[in-house]
Amino acid sequence: MTLPKAQYGQGDATYQAAGKFEGILKLVVAFYGYMDTLPEAQHIRAMHPKDLELSIDKLACFLSGWMGGPRLYREKYGVIAIPSAHSHLNIGSAERDAWLMCMEKALADQDYSTDLQGYLLKQLAVPAERCRNLD
Repeated sequence: MTLPKAQYGQGDATYQAAGKFEGILKLVVAFYGYMDTLPEAQHIRAMHPKDLELSIDKLACFLSGWMGGPRLYREKYGVIAIPSAHSHLNIGSAERDAWLMCMEKALADQDYSTDLQGYLLKQLAVPAERCRNLD
């Protein structure tokens, strides 16, 4: 008897489909690469430190747990409350959209199915919106 393939959002199916931590880290590095180079993202890049090493680690660790994998962010940095973690930044619709644009481009660079790319972009719009504190 063959069990049905787990759906994204159930258990660690998304984490597995994204390539586990190594795949997530590759996605995050591509994401920050777009943030570094796209003129439309310069205003959100300016919200980050010059050295992105910690930002890359924090986002990769967050996404690991968010996708159903190990809760690495909690293990390394403690509990995160997305709105309060970003409350010191001025984040409006333009910043949210620039973040999502960088993520969309980074997702397209990965060896992910079209279904996974679409699922992740739709789901990532939720925390991106929760970061918004203007408008």
